[in-house]
Amino acid sequence: MQNTINQNDINMLRAELELLMRERQCLLKVTGAAAGLIAEMNSHDLPLTTVEAADLLATTINGLSEETLQDALSSVHAEIVD
Repeated sequence: MQNTINQNDINMLRAELELLMRERQCLLKVTGAAAGLIAEMNSHDLPLTTVEAADLLATTINGLSEETLQDALSSVHAEIVD
């Protein structure tokens, strides 16, 4: 009985981990696409409200670790050009 409970727990945790990994991949794609969009924007051509929204997005993206940002850019086949 104890072995069955442990196996059920393991299966439940495995399913949850797989769900979280799929969500992470989706979020990395969104973040990578957003980072690419921000990098290509010319703020001089945009309304102030759009620039403010882009600034908030850029600030949030810049708060990511370097590794996470690289994963996000890789997920959309983008790279940072210095």
